[in-house]
Amino acid sequence: MEQICFELDNIEVNFLDKEVLKIDRLAVHQFDRIGIVGKNGAGKSTLLKLLANRIQPTTGTSHCHTGFGYFEQLGAPTSVEADPAILRRLDVPKEANQLSGGEQTRLKLAQLFTHYNEALLIDEPTTHLDQDGIAFFLDELRYYYGALILISHDRAVLDELVTTIWEVQDSKVRVYSGNYSEYLAQKQAEQERQNHAHEQFLKEKGRLEKAAQEKMKKAEKVAQAGRMSKKEANAMPNKSFMTKSKGTSQKAVQRAAKAIESRIDQLHEVEAVKVDRPIIFHQSKSLELHNKFPIMADRFTLQIENNQLLDAVSFQLPLGKKIAITGSNGSGKSTLLHSIANNSSGLTISPKAKIGYFRQMSYQFSSDETVLQFLKNRSEYDEGFLRSVLHSMQFIGTDILKRVKSLSGGEAIRLQLCHLFLGEYNILLLDEPTNFLDINAIEALEQFIKAYKGTIIFVSHDQQFIKNVGDVRFHISDKQLIQQ
Repeated sequence: MEQICFELDNIEVNFLDKEVLKIDRLAVHQFDRIGIVGKNGAGKSTLLKLLANRIQPTTGTSHCHTGFGYFEQLGAPTSVEADPAILRRLDVPKEANQLSGGEQTRLKLAQLFTHYNEALLIDEPTTHLDQDGIAFFLDELRYYYGALILISHDRAVLDELVTTIWEVQDSKVRVYSGNYSEYLAQKQAEQERQNHAHEQFLKEKGRLEKAAQEKMKKAEKVAQAGRMSKKEANAMPNKSFMTKSKGTSQKAVQRAAKAIESRIDQLHEVEAVKVDRPIIFHQSKSLELHNKFPIMADRFTLQIENNQLLDAVSFQLPLGKKIAITGSNGSGKSTLLHSIANNSSGLTISPKAKIGYFRQMSYQFSSDETVLQFLKNRSEYDEGFLRSVLHSMQFIGTDILKRVKSLSGGEAIRLQLCHLFLGEYNILLLDEPTNFLDINAIEALEQFIKAYKGTIIFVSHDQQFIKNVGDVRFHISDKQLIQQ
């Protein structure tokens, strides 16, 4: 029998007056491979910290029965030594004083994988990794011999590594067998069963309501008969019914109707699965581009100080397509997007191009407007559509009344993406737009991209995201931009 590595029993975690987690029992066994999913703020990292004994529950008990390695998303690298071979493979600079976010992530991974641990607790490890870094991460864990608990927004990574999904929602944790794709299939089946049960509920309710109405009509006829003269009653076709004790018949029929209404009240109501309003971003005639290739380059060279990134490359980016730019960290992807945004020398960009630019950075707003007011003041769309867009990007309920200057980093990024897609642009540049988004927000962004009528050029290391929305892919390698 497999050893239990972690146990949570009768757990409640509360922050101020908010219930964050409520768990009857969860256990992690010796060779479990678990992916934790859920919206930002649902409690995923809190759950991982509970398992790691980094926080204590408000009530209940948390037990750890094994040694483990812990990768914290926002934690800085420690002073723990790392294997030089792993550091070289991950291209971690020797001077660790001024590391970028990606370099810090790679150093923490090198420290994590230098020594064997019987269990690994890992929180969003791929946020700053390029494709080579993700490949290393997968290689290290594909045949890992121990318990793995992983939070990730990278669906391809979850599909590759886990065999169980823990879904954190409304403070509860639901367990699904299989990887992320199998979890999605189970969720789809649940929704189909719910819709079927809703249809059956409506059908049965309608049948009972019709039966109750017929009984009440019958009672009314009996009452009318009670008001007839004897001569009028004898003239009715159902004379024998009318000559019965009218008061008794009326009460009996009314009782039958009330009994049916009581059955209606006792029916278990099943709600339909909520379907979001379809999102289509319209584009005015004045913004339409007619150049087959609105962005072109002929022997374009890209250089930062003494570092040459692209060497005399020529390319044509096609109109109306969703174009992915891939390549390793430092290859020049973000710099290329920046050059397009600034119409750098050597590029040929349509004079009618209106470019919106999402940069790989944190966003902050100084306005005192609410989230909804912010978009209303910068968009021609009606309020209902704006609410639908915000809801898709997880601004739920009173979230739309928050002041934009008080938004968290993740919320600000989601609002900036909404603003960009609603703006008067015909070309969008998106630099790593999925960083810091949870899976739900990434899937909403995919819907935005599919519904957008203009041209989108985006940089991403998320292979599932590229596969879902990319029409064309260009790859930077050896200072060349190659269409794949």
